[in-house]
Amino acid sequence: MACLGQFMVLLDSTIVGAALPDMQARLHTEMTGLQWIVNAYVLLVAMLLLTGGVFADRFGRKRVFLSGAVVFTLASVVCALAPSLNWLITGRVLQGIGAAAMSPGSLALLAAAYPVPQERVKAIGLWAGFSGIGLAAGPLAGGILVEAFDWRAIFFVNVPIGVILLLAALPILRESRNPNAPAIDIPGTILSILAVGTLTYGLIEGGARGWTSPVILGSFILAVVFIAVFVTVEARSATPMMPLRLFRSALFTVSNTAMVMVGFSLMGSVFFLSQFFVHVQGASILNSGLETLPISLAMAIASPYAGRLAARYGFRIVVTVGLAVAGLGLLAFGFVHSDTGYANVWWRLAVTGVGFALTMSPLTGAAIQSVSPQESGLASGISSTTRQIGAVLGVAVLGAIVTTREAGGASFGASLNTVFMVAGAASLVTAVFTGLWLVKAKPAESVGPEPRRQVQTVD
Repeated sequence: MACLGQFMVLLDSTIVGAALPDMQARLHTEMTGLQWIVNAYVLLVAMLLLTGGVFADRFGRKRVFLSGAVVFTLASVVCALAPSLNWLITGRVLQGIGAAAMSPGSLALLAAAYPVPQERVKAIGLWAGFSGIGLAAGPLAGGILVEAFDWRAIFFVNVPIGVILLLAALPILRESRNPNAPAIDIPGTILSILAVGTLTYGLIEGGARGWTSPVILGSFILAVVFIAVFVTVEARSATPMMPLRLFRSALFTVSNTAMVMVGFSLMGSVFFLSQFFVHVQGASILNSGLETLPISLAMAIASPYAGRLAARYGFRIVVTVGLAVAGLGLLAFGFVHSDTGYANVWWRLAVTGVGFALTMSPLTGAAIQSVSPQESGLASGISSTTRQIGAVLGVAVLGAIVTTREAGGASFGASLNTVFMVAGAASLVTAVFTGLWLVKAKPAESVGPEPRRQVQTVD
């Protein structure tokens, strides 16, 4: 059931991308409006994932997970019935709140159920496999639903999934929590939300308003101030929501740093895939969903094996290879043009999907294994937060590249070629970073520490 919840969250990520061309036509919005349809969700997820992980550890992972599922399902109804762009963005905000509770809750439930590191890595691989299936189903399901109805259908599809999840999970899932969880760090919670919120707002709006506009510069300045105050408060707090000691672990720090770049390259490039096939190659929305399928299908197939490979060879080797493969796939896709036949396109997407599949679950597993089982909700929240911040960076920065290139006279297709190459280069640079760290790392760090204490489980 935890995996099904993650499936629903990831399905929503890619199914929306397939519907963006139809949304643009029916809602009469420009690129900025499309970015907000995606980023309103990503923004709230990024702001609240850390809080969701802390709440899951303290109040019960099952409780927080199922509460998120209720909010996500109801928010999907709001999106489906939205009469305007502003209402749709409001619904996406509510979806983000629900997803911020579901995602760390689902991962923490798995971590509590599998306290042995090697078994936990394999379970996280299965969790990542369901995530990959959700990613894979999104473009095709979105194309079919939009072709048969319109963009509203992609949100209605979440309702039966949410209902099935709730009815099945209530009797099956066992509650677990951290019995030693400290009181909620209210100042830290507020400061973390403000810091991530101001930073992501500036990244989202920077391309449209201009990176030197007073509003954008002000948001970045506020973000720096909030981050500095947050670090100071957390360092002095007896019960911080994000213990800074976690970052003394090289395993934890490097895995989260790499996760930022995974979010940047993966979600930033996926945002533009459907638009590339529709607006550059002239495909229908249904065909664009089919044509983007190789990247998601490859992730669905390869993700379960990533956990097994990481358990056997260590996460650093698997992650370094995965990032390099993903980067090469994106660079290759950057050479696709309007007249490139699909026989010479699909394999580039498949290579990219395999690379990211080898990367995501080992990075997540490494972050969780570097802390005690009692803090698994917090660790999963931090890991998911860094990925979402990377996703915001990807959509915002790559979107700004498109806007800037088009303003300079480049075609939309040429602008997208640049986007895919930048995403690929970012993945390759991150691969070099993890590879160099691999050389310096101790062999004992390749899997992660043994759990220090069992988690209290409540029937």
